[in-house]
Amino acid sequence: MAHERQLILKAVSSAMKKGARQAKACEVIGVSAKTLQRWSKADNDEDGRLTAVRTPLNKLTELECQRIIKLSNSPEYAHLPPNQIVPKLADQGIYLASESSFYRILKAHNQLAHRQTSRPANPRKRPRALTATGPNQIYSWDITYLPTRVRGSFLYLYLVLDIYSRKIVGWQVHDEERSALAAELMVDISARENLKPEQVTLHSDNGSPMKGATLLATLQELGIMPSFSRPSVSNDNPYSESLFRTLKYRPEYPEQAFMDIKSAREWVSGFVQWYNEEHRHSGINYVTPAERHKGLDKKILTHRKTVYLNAKAVNPTRWSGKIRSWEEIEKVYLNPEKGKTESKNIRAA
Repeated sequence: MAHERQLILKAVSSAMKKGARQAKACEVIGVSAKTLQRWSKADNDEDGRLTAVRTPLNKLTELECQRIIKLSNSPEYAHLPPNQIVPKLADQGIYLASESSFYRILKAHNQLAHRQTSRPANPRKRPRALTATGPNQIYSWDITYLPTRVRGSFLYLYLVLDIYSRKIVGWQVHDEERSALAAELMVDISARENLKPEQVTLHSDNGSPMKGATLLATLQELGIMPSFSRPSVSNDNPYSESLFRTLKYRPEYPEQAFMDIKSAREWVSGFVQWYNEEHRHSGINYVTPAERHKGLDKKILTHRKTVYLNAKAVNPTRWSGKIRSWEEIEKVYLNPEKGKTESKNIRAA
């Protein structure tokens, strides 16, 4: 800044020596004559605003700060945050400082950590990152409510999804949530899919049926490895959440609640048939989950690519660049680490 000032002063001085008026030279450069005069003083070669040291008139003294620290760590107040300490002091007719001042002083002395005598919150680690490169490697499952026509009464849809193929590999509708019912469903899936020990990881949230002793014991017998989301973090189980949204936003979803468990099972059966066999899923490049589960998606996508290349060869002017990508989605990630690529589209749409 001082260097720039000196250049401006020299430029104006040079212009004035050649006959220019100071006011006109200042106007061309963009500074006022008064500013130029102030800069010309020997003791004013720096911008005082940048180096000024100002002390707030209401700044607390060091003694006052120490008193706040001592009081905040006393047995009576050590377990309380400032927003509790300040009102308690006011009730006793005592005012030391504002609540924000308490927070600022405690923060400056690294006193805003957990100060209560109770055990601090247990930090939850992100679930282990998982990658599926083929069907029957990673399943995601959850339970959702299905309303009935009896107010306050619900049915429960147990639904298991293969995140690689997006195929619904198993489902059941029951009138209660129980770990034993989930265990029966997994036994059935294991038999139908011919699962081998240590082949599948089953991911779910932290609900009581998911962590029930019966289910965990059954998974151990089947050789299925459990994986769990963090408590109250739905993003850790996105595939099941997305699938439930698709299910409940289908045009065919009943406007009225289900009459009974039989009608609910019939509707879910139709939905699963449509979803697995007819629905071209955006997250797996618009093949059906059943086709991808059987390993037919690569052939289908290769054929689509050939169709597009032939169409471009016949009429190249219709393409301004490359054809649409019909590449196979080779990997699907569950709770990937930072920097890892998410699967093309988690949406179960």
